[in-house]
Amino acid sequence: MPFVNWLKRRLVVIAGLLTLGYLLLPNVIVTVFSFNKPKGRFNYEWQQFSLDAWKQPCGVADMCGSLSISLQIAIWATIGATVLGTMIAFALVRYRFRARGAINSLIFLPMAMPEVVMAASLLTLFLNMGAQLGFMTILIAHIMFCLSFVVTAVKARVMSMDPRLEEAARDLYAGPVQTFLRVTLPIAAPGIAAGALLSFALSFDDFIITNFNAGSTVTFPMFVWGSAQRGTPVQINVIGTAMFLVAVLITLSSMVISNRRNKQKA
Repeated sequence: MPFVNWLKRRLVVIAGLLTLGYLLLPNVIVTVFSFNKPKGRFNYEWQQFSLDAWKQPCGVADMCGSLSISLQIAIWATIGATVLGTMIAFALVRYRFRARGAINSLIFLPMAMPEVVMAASLLTLFLNMGAQLGFMTILIAHIMFCLSFVVTAVKARVMSMDPRLEEAARDLYAGPVQTFLRVTLPIAAPGIAAGALLSFALSFDDFIITNFNAGSTVTFPMFVWGSAQRGTPVQINVIGTAMFLVAVLITLSSMVISNRRNKQKA
């Protein structure tokens, strides 16, 4: 019975740790196999510990080139979607205009629509416009589907803002620009940052929409898919591990900064 009581008290914690372990298991496997030295073309079975792939992360032809393209597209798509999405979120929350309800509903359409349908629709649009498929068509497509996620994240943050803070700033003779930069923007910043990070992850990781609208441009997910047909180089695991570690470092840094700010306020 003491064990049962102990288990009941810690059931939520245990369930949370098991769920976290389940989510992190693929990352752990990718990290472990980044140190593997396979005998054949496929990196699916553990053979021998080696640092060769880490010493030569660009040892596979065209892999770092495709990685560079994916990073460029993800960065520009993040900037475009974040700027446009933030403005749309503020407009939907702060202003009343005709068709506002319809726009609120349409914003969620790219999130609910199957990717293959959106990809085919965008491809049809680009072909009818006579656009050359490549870097720009991928970028436009990524901005379009990332926009919904940014609007949703920023809109939730803006709706929770206390309007009395901005009114107090205006009462203290702060102009519209000062009020926005010193009051509104810092409060909305967590939502904007969340939308931006989500956009970057979605854009960098996308395959279906990119594959439809890429033309001859090859992004990193397309390179991984193509390599899987011929043989998976260990360097793919190295890049995946590096991206995972960067994400963890960003998350930990944000947590540390947030804790320091909370302690300073206290």
